[in-house]
Amino acid sequence: MAEQHEPFLYVVVCASGVADGVGELITAAHAEGWRVGVIATPNALAFLDQTAVEAQTGHPIRSAWRTPGSPRPLPPADAIAVVSATFNTINKWAQGIADNLALGILCEAYGLGVPVAAQPYVNSALAAHPAYAESLARLRSMGVLISDHPPHPPKSGGARDQYDWTHALELLRPVRISSQEQRGQ
Repeated sequence: MAEQHEPFLYVVVCASGVADGVGELITAAHAEGWRVGVIATPNALAFLDQTAVEAQTGHPIRSAWRTPGSPRPLPPADAIAVVSATFNTINKWAQGIADNLALGILCEAYGLGVPVAAQPYVNSALAAHPAYAESLARLRSMGVLISDHPPHPPKSGGARDQYDWTHALELLRPVRISSQEQRGQ
């Protein structure tokens, strides 16, 4: 009998006005059979209820590098969802800048072949900057699945009610199904 294995999803959360809604994605991911660990950019920590997220996932939120020899607090990722992907994170990631743990994991995912889906959360003034379109194009060329979530108006409060936390899961669903089929589940 084949060993049952629930795939592990890293949820990378960026500092945005909707970041505190990540629990919605975690709930949906659990319902689809994912185990979940959250990696937050350093600035995103202030936007999250860390106790609630850790209770929901059963794992500590990671936001800093571990020291050499320390145990790995999360299993390897089968896929990664970058939610509330900010202008800063998208541009740094596309340029290969790994100046925090979240970006390091995202940059490394390409070389490891880990599937990644990203759902941007940017305002239209930032989205108009030429670097943003170039970064999205580069990430797509790397195989990153990018949600078509539209930019929100600047200084609008960010259209919180229109942010669909589960779209990244929809993009990754074929990856999860394929992974389960390969393991004979």
